[in-house]
Amino acid sequence: MVDGTDSNLSLNNVETLSVGDVVKAKVTKVEDKQVLVDVGYKYDGLIPISELSGLHVEKTSDLVAIGDEFEVKVTKLNDDSEELVVSKKAVDAENAWKDLVEKKETGVIIEAEVKDVVKGGLVVDVGLRGFIPASMVERHFVEDFSDYKGRTLKLRVMELDKEKNKVILSHKAILDEEAKQGKTKVLETIEVGSILDGTVQRLTDFGVFVDIGGVDGLVHVSELAWDHVEKPSDVVKEGEQVKVKVLKVDKNNERISLSMKDAQPGPFDEAAEKFKKGDVVSGTVKRLTGFGAFVEIAPRVEGLVHISQIANRRVKTPSEVLKEGQEVKVKVLDINLKDQRISLSIRAVEEDREEEAERISRKELQQYTQENNQQGMGITLGDLFGDLKDKLK
Repeated sequence: MVDGTDSNLSLNNVETLSVGDVVKAKVTKVEDKQVLVDVGYKYDGLIPISELSGLHVEKTSDLVAIGDEFEVKVTKLNDDSEELVVSKKAVDAENAWKDLVEKKETGVIIEAEVKDVVKGGLVVDVGLRGFIPASMVERHFVEDFSDYKGRTLKLRVMELDKEKNKVILSHKAILDEEAKQGKTKVLETIEVGSILDGTVQRLTDFGVFVDIGGVDGLVHVSELAWDHVEKPSDVVKEGEQVKVKVLKVDKNNERISLSMKDAQPGPFDEAAEKFKKGDVVSGTVKRLTGFGAFVEIAPRVEGLVHISQIANRRVKTPSEVLKEGQEVKVKVLDINLKDQRISLSIRAVEEDREEEAERISRKELQQYTQENNQQGMGITLGDLFGDLKDKLK
């Protein structure tokens, strides 16, 4: 056997060859279905297209060109007919097996180009035919692998069987490892209350799982929106980019609770911008309690009318004056954005109305007095005020 790895080996000094020898070869001619090579023997060797690679080859020129040098293994030799058949595939496969066994044992990551998309997965060139099952390509389900052809993937060697010529590889294993590292980092650095960008990964009946940088957090259905949500698909879809707020982090169980609604302006925030202290607005009595009434002044925004602010007289219970569903006018006394509380008053509206009525009456009285004095009717202010007082009773 001639050692083709010897750099001092000349392509012109091989006197004897035997089947199984590995020798250095130089391409002298490229034909459609075969390649001729000089191995330093008395006549050229022939490489059938099927012995060029462990993968399917359409044209020999896709792989080799005149002048290329590489090692080949003698598979057939007949000096009587000057027949010398050699294989590049056999040498590549042998070297690849040794390399893959070592990489599997050491856990080294390899990179390979996807050569073909076949039923059930992808075929890659790792010196021989490697197979990536569909379930080992990505962490998520992939319906169509057509755009994977030509891509270079990082792979982990999962299974080797030389007798069956089986090489099983996984890209998903690499992604899982990266995700685990990212998850650990996120769990160590994430803070409750943070607003983060995320990607919707999965929808369930009880909520949505969102990827926030290598780790999935759960947005419960009640935290998807400020409005009532029947099912998550009514609000989001897989792959959608969303903003979420971190509600809770359980590092021991690697669980993160998120909220989409808290990452958005809520009804109270909008109300705080819309209303200001002193505004008089319409509302609906939603609930009556022993200490007052809750009045909705905007969708999902309720303010409290304390029992002392229901009427301009003493009220024992709110139900004496109000009933649920009743439409009322209320005045905004205070807006507490931090605690999301709004103080309202019905009494203040009534008092403002009375003050306005009195102001108008005084204005009318003044105008009436001036007109009558100009006409010299001799009516005194006392007479006028007395008449007005009787009218207002």
